[in-house]
Amino acid sequence: MTFGKYIRTAREKRFKEDRAYSVRQVAQRVGVEPSYLSKIERDQVAPPSEAAIGRLARELGEDPDLLLAMAGKVSSDVQDIILRRPQLFAELLRQLKDAPDQAIEEVAREIRDGDW
Repeated sequence: MTFGKYIRTAREKRFKEDRAYSVRQVAQRVGVEPSYLSKIERDQVAPPSEAAIGRLARELGEDPDLLLAMAGKVSSDVQDIILRRPQLFAELLRQLKDAPDQAIEEVAREIRDGDW
């Protein structure tokens, strides 16, 4: 699914239950023009900036990292982390690329809890 289609589906799902999720109203709350949001949803323009994607994520109750990834972007805080040790993080990601989600979650939990 494309970024635009995902945004449209998420917004329309909320619109079915709450009319405050029209293109016009969401655009106003996110700080973009309704025509621009409509073009995003129809994949007629590239995904917006990291900041706008973050606002869309909050507005639609979506995960900002997921939306950024769908837009082909990485959050600036993650970029900063990777840039401090690019070779190590590149190798880590390559090693984890085929690992099951459970294994990745376990590694993250061990690091977070200091059990490694």
